[in-house]
Amino acid sequence: MKKAFEADTGRVLNIVINSLYSEKEIFLRELISNSSDALDKRRFLSLTSKHDKIGTDELKIEISTDKKNHTLTINDNGIGMDQEDLEQALGTIAKSGTTEFLAELEKTTKKDKKSKEVNLIGQFGVGFYSAFMVSEKVEVTSKKVGGTKANKWISDGVSGYEIGKADKSEPGTEIVLHIKKSEKEYLDKERIGFITRKYSDHLMYAVNYLDDGKDPEILNKASAIWTREKKDISSEQYEEFYKQIGAGFNKPLLTLHNKVEGTLSYTNLLFIPDSRPFDLFQMDVKSKIKLYSNRVLISDDSEDILPRWLRFVKGVVDTSDVDLNVSREMLQHNSALNKISKALKKRVLNELKKMKDKDTEKYNAFWKEFGIVMKEGIYEDFDLKNEILEISKFHSMKQNNDVFLAEYAEGMNPEQKEIFYIASENKEMAEGSPHLEVFKKKKLDVLFFTDPIDTFWLSMAGEFQGKKFTSITKGDIDLSAFSDEKKKKEKKDNIVIDGLVKKIKDILGENVQDVKTSSKLVDSPCCLVAPDSGMDVQMERIMKIQNKDFKGMPRILEINPDHDIIKKLNDIKDKEDDALKDAAYLLFDQAKMVEGELPLDISLFNKRLSKFMGLALK
Repeated sequence: MKKAFEADTGRVLNIVINSLYSEKEIFLRELISNSSDALDKRRFLSLTSKHDKIGTDELKIEISTDKKNHTLTINDNGIGMDQEDLEQALGTIAKSGTTEFLAELEKTTKKDKKSKEVNLIGQFGVGFYSAFMVSEKVEVTSKKVGGTKANKWISDGVSGYEIGKADKSEPGTEIVLHIKKSEKEYLDKERIGFITRKYSDHLMYAVNYLDDGKDPEILNKASAIWTREKKDISSEQYEEFYKQIGAGFNKPLLTLHNKVEGTLSYTNLLFIPDSRPFDLFQMDVKSKIKLYSNRVLISDDSEDILPRWLRFVKGVVDTSDVDLNVSREMLQHNSALNKISKALKKRVLNELKKMKDKDTEKYNAFWKEFGIVMKEGIYEDFDLKNEILEISKFHSMKQNNDVFLAEYAEGMNPEQKEIFYIASENKEMAEGSPHLEVFKKKKLDVLFFTDPIDTFWLSMAGEFQGKKFTSITKGDIDLSAFSDEKKKKEKKDNIVIDGLVKKIKDILGENVQDVKTSSKLVDSPCCLVAPDSGMDVQMERIMKIQNKDFKGMPRILEINPDHDIIKKLNDIKDKEDDALKDAAYLLFDQAKMVEGELPLDISLFNKRLSKFMGLALK
């Protein structure tokens, strides 16, 4: 009996076959999944029905090939289908036998706990039609459990389908794919075995390959470590799986194995490696977690489960709340997966907090390897920025060690309201900065922000526990509350060198935004400060690296009125114009070099320096 596909099924089928899947091999996953689904249904009936007593051990999936006739056959002894089922499930795109089966179960077995044992892993709908990517014709012969007749469905995936009676003694479904000549690779046992292991290694049921004259060969392991209870899994077994998924070569630093049930149901088995992978800092590297739907692989590198700032986390997530979607694009907008992602981010952070509180040495090892990546989350994940800040560490000038922000806050001066920091290219450069001098004198701690990401996340998290982050290289900082010096003396000093300040500003012109006396310098004659409205020195440096044409804003030159050089320059400001000009530029270039920058003009810098050295040696 010849029938046409319903409505726009033909058009949709064309999209499924030619555009929906990025990899043709996915067809085998879909068909094996459908067989496993059918076995799950029959297994449930065998536990609840008086008429079907087949045991779990007898349920099976079998694959065989005939290279001469170009056919691939997938056979199962699951629940099977009658003529109506075949028409509804295969004659209409996205018609779900699984969904209807569950709906019927809910009517009669809402209070039956055994219904929880049913694990349905796919829908006999769109996924089935992926078979036509590699087949010129598909035949489905099926007999339903409890039925007396078998039926055969035949289609080329274009003109419609035929359905009629068939011979089949045992319940179940047999699918015969007439493989296209261009896709003959799917007739090779090795290729079939590889695909089966890749996508169906963790199904409940064994997938057997039948070869004439030989014993059946099991292609998959038929075991999923994450579905077992934690108490039944040894550390060695965890480590073996950790290596199997390519997470690392040694032992995992942290293992997260959890099962969540409720409005959202999923199991996760995640690992944090003990050392960073070689590609951790490559721009195109993202988080890649294997995603399963009831032990059927949906994606082996899903980027939608964990964010990029947790890209070092490896493992699997298995959920019954995400169907076997037809494309990666659909996964990105899946509400259940988004909820799982939020839950897993918090779980990882909570486990890291526990490690931080209970095992300092272990946490320090983690932070050394992955701290720089974790801090990307402060910038990228607004909702979790505070949680990430709580477990972030930064180098303390005072303690000469990495500390948590809470530890820094505990050691703050009682009058201190801000968290002082200096952003620099590295620890050594930060330690040599003249900006630190007054903080050392007043015994105020300063944190060193030496990772490039630090200057970016500050724009998203301007404070921690009510205390503002303040750069000591930017703007005016009032430290008078920590000083015993009298304001009169400061005012007097300022008046004395006002003339010098004006002359230096005139000499440097547009190279500086302003010239001021400094209240921060102790041992150094000068330093450069970014204006309040400008970029931090380190941010400006990063911008210049990224864009060679980036100029940045002129900065403020601060001079130390108590330094001998400044005092002597003040004495000659009205006598030696040439010497003052050379000295002004030398001071400016010196301040630039301390910040890791080159002098304004290297040739002129060398001439001026040589000139002053000659005068000093006379």
